Formats: sequence, C-alpha cells, structure tokens
Amino acid sequence: MPRYMDVHSGFFGVTAEQLQAAHDADAAIEGEEGVHIEHAWLDPQAGKVFCLSTGPSKEALMRIHERAGHPTSEVYELPVEV
Repeated sequence: MPRYMDVHSGFFGVTAEQLQAAHDADAAIEGEEGVHIEHAWLDPQAGKVFCLSTGPSKEALMRIHERAGHPTSEVYELPVEV
C-alpha cells in the first residue's frame, strides 16, 4: 500500500488536544476510503501539521481530510525509503 506525507497549514497555536481531536475526526471515517493515518506531528509556531498515511491514492487521503474539516492539497507519495 502506498505511503504518503501530507502537510496542513494554518494550525497556529493548536494544542496537542486539538491535534488529537482532528486526528480522531480522520480516524472515524478513514476506513471508508481505505486510508489509514498512522501518525501526525504538529509545529504550532509554524502552524504546520504533518501526517503519515497509507492508502490507495493521494486523492482518497485528501477526501478524508476534507470531510474531517481540515483539507490539504499538499500530499506527497513516499515511494522510496531507507
């Protein structure tokens, strides 16, 4: 299954609890698209969230994030790992 890293902007001042709530919103519906968001990282000062996921396509991942209320168009497939 392909792996992806996506980046969300505009998350300035977000707390760990708010990040968890956003992740939970994704988790509640991710199976509908065959996506699994494995992990999320937050840099509240830069306003960035980074998510590592697996799924059938980047479009499927984008749909989950959009439906959960935090859309992004910045999704990168990770075909090479060392």
